[in-house]
Amino acid sequence: MGTRVRELFGDASKDSEWADVRLRVRGQLIVAADAPGMSRDLTGLTLLEAAAVPGDRLAGDALANAISQAIRLPADPERVAVAMSGGVDSGVALLRSLPNAVGVTLRLWLDPAGPDAERACCSPDAVIAARQACHALGIPHVTIDARERFRRAIVSPFVAAYARGETPNPCTRCNDSFRFDELLSFARRIGAAKLATGHYARIVEHDGTFALARGVDEAKDQTYMLAGLKSEQLARIAFPLGTSTKTEIRAEAAAAGLAAAKRAESQEACFLAGGDYRDFLTRQGLAATPGVIVDGSGKEVGEHDGFWRFTPGQRRGLGVSASEPLYAVGTTPRTNTVVVGPREALARTEVRVRGRVAPGARRVEAKLRYRSPAVPATVEPTASGFRLTLDEPAYAVARGQAAVLYADGTVVGSGVITGASR
Repeated sequence: MGTRVRELFGDASKDSEWADVRLRVRGQLIVAADAPGMSRDLTGLTLLEAAAVPGDRLAGDALANAISQAIRLPADPERVAVAMSGGVDSGVALLRSLPNAVGVTLRLWLDPAGPDAERACCSPDAVIAARQACHALGIPHVTIDARERFRRAIVSPFVAAYARGETPNPCTRCNDSFRFDELLSFARRIGAAKLATGHYARIVEHDGTFALARGVDEAKDQTYMLAGLKSEQLARIAFPLGTSTKTEIRAEAAAAGLAAAKRAESQEACFLAGGDYRDFLTRQGLAATPGVIVDGSGKEVGEHDGFWRFTPGQRRGLGVSASEPLYAVGTTPRTNTVVVGPREALARTEVRVRGRVAPGARRVEAKLRYRSPAVPATVEPTASGFRLTLDEPAYAVARGQAAVLYADGTVVGSGVITGASR
């Protein structure tokens, strides 16, 4: 007796348009297909082969919805799953992973009220761009609808952290505990030996242990955002762009005729869709509650409409007149109070972190914000992570941000900042 036939269904809509795909499948083979809008009949193809067939936008979305969870393949040491965002970096990562590559894009939740909701990273338009990049090379592309899981795992904690007076970094949290888990799970499901992404980072190995190392292009290095990845994850990941500069990547993309060669890069958290995080938090239910702004002595110097609108080091939007520049130094959520002061009031030399540090690490460079330079420090393990004593003060250290430790360009520790003092 043969494998039983099962039915797969997927649909998609945009505005008033709608498309659906119905497949009858035995194992991984499509034995009958009703898929209007695809460029060819899918009958006789495997599900993976069908994922390489171009089609109309909605038909392609419907097919992706039908087959994304059904594809299962035996292990193949040459197969590479390539995370695709529709941008130039993932496009070149795909080129460098040919010929046995399978593109995959996570469709993530984003703010529908954001100004770039249609064009933001992981938006519907980005998914289409990623699919087209794969199909132009004859490569299968699979879309994983992770919107609700992403909202629960990343967006809701982001809002909750601001409500606690923290300044979270959703990108580090996403990479640590969501995005790579989803992508590696897909890679296992299709039997891929590696997952490749377009990040600017390198992986080094010593005695069977894998660690992150800074990419060649220091201006584009993304190890800060990836620092939470563990050795067992890095063993299955490849960063094909880690030894190249951004200029070289754009030139390679242009030479290959990739449509993404001139595409602008996304800069903010993807789910904000180009909008201001304060407006987003308001739409997510954080109240514009009036409160007071005080200086270091407790003297009232102004008013505000929500402590969560302020983060350490912020200067713009304080609404306070003074003879010297003032910065947000901290907030007290319980009393809805914002504290301001001169730049010197932001100085911190001890930082407490919840996370992990490599055994034996002592002298490190500590990066406390993505766009801040690393500072020399001494690290001491604690029960919940580690404590940093900085050689020189750092400014605008914020609870909720990531702390990443380097030794000779290799990541030796990372975690979430829980507090800091002078």
